[in-house]
Amino acid sequence: MVLSEWQKNLNSYSSISENQYLTKIDTELNVNQQSDIKTRKISKGKTYTTSPLHSVELDQSSETSNTSYDQLINVSIITEFFPPDYAATGQLIEELVKQLEKQGIRIRVFTGQPGYAFTTAKAPALEQLGDILVQRSRSTQVWSNRIRGKAINGVLFTLRAFLHIIKNVRKNDVFLLTSAPPFLSVAGYLAHLLLKFPYVCLIYDLYPDIAIALGVVSKKHWLAKFWWAINRQIWQKSKGIIVLSPAMKERVIAICPEVADKVSVIHSWGDPELIVPIAKENNWFAKEHNLVNKFTVLYSGNMGRCHDLDTILATAQQLQDEPIQFVCIGGGPKRESFIQDVTRLGLKNFIFLPYQDKSVLPYSLTACDLSLVSVEAGLESLVAPSKLYPALATGRPIAAICPEDSYLRSLIAEGKFGISIDNGDSNALAAFIRKLKSDRQLTEKMGNASREYLQSNFTPEIIAKQYLNVLRESMM
Repeated sequence: MVLSEWQKNLNSYSSISENQYLTKIDTELNVNQQSDIKTRKISKGKTYTTSPLHSVELDQSSETSNTSYDQLINVSIITEFFPPDYAATGQLIEELVKQLEKQGIRIRVFTGQPGYAFTTAKAPALEQLGDILVQRSRSTQVWSNRIRGKAINGVLFTLRAFLHIIKNVRKNDVFLLTSAPPFLSVAGYLAHLLLKFPYVCLIYDLYPDIAIALGVVSKKHWLAKFWWAINRQIWQKSKGIIVLSPAMKERVIAICPEVADKVSVIHSWGDPELIVPIAKENNWFAKEHNLVNKFTVLYSGNMGRCHDLDTILATAQQLQDEPIQFVCIGGGPKRESFIQDVTRLGLKNFIFLPYQDKSVLPYSLTACDLSLVSVEAGLESLVAPSKLYPALATGRPIAAICPEDSYLRSLIAEGKFGISIDNGDSNALAAFIRKLKSDRQLTEKMGNASREYLQSNFTPEIIAKQYLNVLRESMM
């Protein structure tokens, strides 16, 4: 077997240098990304410099909070998922609204009834969480585990959202419309045509592009063309567009160049106060699943059509005779077929567990020595894995399986908290796992870098300020 250049460097990491170890990672932003860096003046004497990876606030005046300007902003957030749902988008929105509330913003959330909850299938129609008002649609969840059922649920929720907006819009409201479900922004757009309120689009996943990439629909199909046309209209009328990665920004601008100055890259986040590093020998979850004395590789989150599980499977095959445990926590469309493949191959080095309650996450996410993040080839500009950010908080190294032009590679190169692996390169991933297993000092070094990188860039407080900037601008 011929070792790749990366693997040769890996073998000599300890005796050479960190730069050589990272030879396969692109440490420079590309020309398009660098040209995207700009400085914008925001009200109250502050300047914000934004780049594809970060939004950095340059303070030109004393820090103030709960200002009279902020108090004028009422933000209505429309999203299908919100706790008690355990869907990642819902949990992120919950953390975001709590942070915005601390900034003096009055928040209302319109959401659906639980479709992915542990203990309840019904939540209160009206719920007050501190100063945050949560209103839930009366529409029910049907066949939520099937694509057709999810589409029907999405349509029902979108209709309810349209009626909610019409009934509840206020003169000084700004609406934040998520892409959950993907066509939710249509409701906001149509209501805007009638009532002329400002709205901001938050794009988690880019449709119809994902459906095209997955072969669900052809890019020449009338539905895809119609969806793109609607997107262009929605984006042009919006006051702002938030995407989760530089590649997503480039894709949106390619579809609709007229909105180039409206698109902001704001990453997801992890909470370093909720997720803290816990040694496995002190972790009840690791003890319960017999992980303390095994080098453990964790994949936690959705096992969906956009995630590369084949590379993980092939890597586990290579390592099946070594004391290395793979743990997969979560669900998704690929979960059952993944379990079937593991069974067919006779692999004994896998544990599959269901989604865990939020209270368990501080323990389940830290019951490992390495976390995995994966994106299928061809989808790098369409999705951004939110699982990366809580994984950073755990203080563990991260291996990202992703295409060559994925933004994940730039983050890893900058933070030096792990390695990026080409889709299908199970040899490289296996070599990296073996290296970490044999070099605890390297594992600890990368783990420390992981948490430090999160705390410097992707905490809820840092990200909420970036959302606040976009919401302020939408009111101007």
